[in-house]
Parts: sequence; C-alpha cells; structure tokens
Amino acid sequence: MTLPQFERAPRHTDPQEEEALLDAIERWLEKEVRPVCMKLEHDDTYPQKLVEDMKAMGLFGAVLDPKWGGLGLSALTYARIVTKISTVWMSLTGIFNSHLMMASLIEKYGTDEQRERFLPRMATGELRGGVGLTEPDAGTDLQGIRMRAVKAGDHYVVNGTKTWISNGIEGNCFAVLVKTNADTKPPRAGMSMFIMEKGPGFTVSRKLEKLGYKGIDSGELVFNDFHVPANNLIADEGDGFYAAVGGLELGRINVAARGVGIAKAALDASVQYSQMRKTFGKPICEHQAIQLKLGEMATRYEAARLLVENAAQAYDAGRRCDMEAGMAKYFASEAGLENATEAMRIHGAYGYSKEYPIERLYRDAPLLCIGEGTNEMQRIIIARQLVARNPA
Repeated sequence: MTLPQFERAPRHTDPQEEEALLDAIERWLEKEVRPVCMKLEHDDTYPQKLVEDMKAMGLFGAVLDPKWGGLGLSALTYARIVTKISTVWMSLTGIFNSHLMMASLIEKYGTDEQRERFLPRMATGELRGGVGLTEPDAGTDLQGIRMRAVKAGDHYVVNGTKTWISNGIEGNCFAVLVKTNADTKPPRAGMSMFIMEKGPGFTVSRKLEKLGYKGIDSGELVFNDFHVPANNLIADEGDGFYAAVGGLELGRINVAARGVGIAKAALDASVQYSQMRKTFGKPICEHQAIQLKLGEMATRYEAARLLVENAAQAYDAGRRCDMEAGMAKYFASEAGLENATEAMRIHGAYGYSKEYPIERLYRDAPLLCIGEGTNEMQRIIIARQLVARNPA
C-alpha cells in the first residue's frame, strides 16, 4: 500500500463559537425546517430551499480547513450539529454528510492541485456530491465491485454502475471507487478512486424509492465509456480501497450522531405525550409499564451520546478511531431504532399516524443500522480492533 499516511492535526472548536452556531441552527430548525419537513417528507420533495440555507450557514464546508473556505469545526461540534438537526429531520444531515465524506477524502489524500481545484467550491456547496462505493452486486464487500477504469493516455475510460448513491441526482461531483486492475490479488490492491464530475457518458438512470430518508435523493449512476482525467486520481493507482475505508470514520460518526438525534426525538416526544395521555384515570407516565420504557429509552440515548462524543474526540485528537467510530455507529443506530419503536408503542395509534413525527422516526431509523457499513460488520470491526490492540 502506497497511500500517504495523512496526519490529522488536533482540532478544537471554541466553546463560544460552538454555542453560537448551535443556537443559530436551533432557530433555523424551529423557524424554517419544522413547519415544512412533514409535508416535504410525505410528498417526497427535495428540500431545495433548506439546502440553500445550509449552504449559507457553511455546513457544506463544516469540517474543512478554513484555508479552503470551510468552517474548520471539530468532529465533536460537527456531531452535535448532526444530532440537533436529526431531532427534527434526519434527511438534511445526509445531504451534507455524504458531501463532506468526499471533500474529506480529497483533503486527506488528494494532491495540492486537486485541493485547490475542488475544495473551495465544495465548501460553498457550488460543487455537491458524495462517495460512489455500492454497486448492484457489492455493498459491504467492497472488494466485490465490478466497475472498471482502463488507462488510455492522459485519462481513464470508465464503465459500470453505482447504486444507492446519496446526492446522486442533485449532486454533480463524486469520489468513485473502481477497479483499475481486475487480476490483482488480493482484489483491494487493484482498486482506485477518482473524482468524477457529471458529463458525457455519466448519467443517472433512476431515482431509488425508499421507505424513509426521503429528503435526500438516492440515485443509480451509470458510466458508459466515461472519460475521467488521470489527474483526478485520488492518491496512487491501487490505493482506492484504503482511501475509501479511511473516509468512513467521519461518516460513521455522522451516522451515529443521527442515531442519537432520533433516540432523543423519540424520547422527548414520548415523555411529553405520556404526560398528556390518560388511561384509567391518570397520565400514562404514572403506569409502571410506560415508566420502564421511558427509563430504558433515556439510558439508551445518554449512552449513545457519550459513545459518539468519545469517537469524535478520538478523531479530533488525530488518533485512529475505527473501533470507537464502529462502537458509536453500532450502538447509537440501534438506540435510535429501539427508541423509535418504543415511541410508537407509547403513542399507540397516534404513533402510526402521519399527523405525528413518530412514524417518520420509525421509518428513518432502520437505515442507520445499514448505512456506512452494516451493524453486523461493525461488530466484526470492533472485535478485530480489540484483538489487535490487546495482543496476547
């Protein structure tokens, strides 16, 4: 492996700056997002106005260095932003997370020329995109991808399909994992990653319909003799798998923070509803069965929050944190799913109604157990890192 060992400088956000930013986001959520998100979600309408708002707030450059026009936020502050937004509408966090995963890959492993060419436009949201890893026959097993890129002079010719690509329709620039040498053993050694902007030979074949998470577009991307310049190669040929894996740490912290947001939203709604709803002459919060649920929900939320903060702090310290990010992603996503399920039980028929946000939490939460690597895979990663860090 020739991938450069990128060293993340320790990063810390000034507490006053963080508080001001979180307050501004809270006001925006209450004024602009909460009043419209239910209708946008149920109509499956892309939130263009809200995306423009997020551009103006600098969220598309949240964790990028200020020299590229980013906010330079710590992962801890970023996670808190994601959690706060997810308590109102999780879909919005995916729009800038997928984008930032790509931007962070370029910032970590790209050339100086690539950083100067792409990052300032990505920080403003002029260029928006994501990471193209999944294919119809390859998801968690990235070594099973089939998309090919063949060198032809000063460019590569790309053929294949990527699916379930976040921002695939509305975005215009993607970091795409391909095979440049199909015969290499192990297969990961023959994989490379390119920055690909939409153009001739690069089309979106369809919009994918989903159970939830409808505020962000998920598309299938088709490449038919698409020409990508050789200078759009991230790192060296054959380093794509390692770049992709390295870029998942921040993505998993984001997904974990979304789980915390859903867990909190479900808990808060349940506490409030249980004090208003009465059965057998008293509020249901006074029934032991409901109290048991609320106690478990509160504990899951708090434990998930602390795991996310631990992973984010490790990332900010510049340490390898795939185990911490995997723990946070696994536990927090399950906490979000379990709290959403319990919230529906507490709300009864109202939890099943589109008049309340509980049904949306219930539809959004399962995605977190799948996205950025399944939770089954997270447990394997955790175990392997545990053994590696504690040799006999």
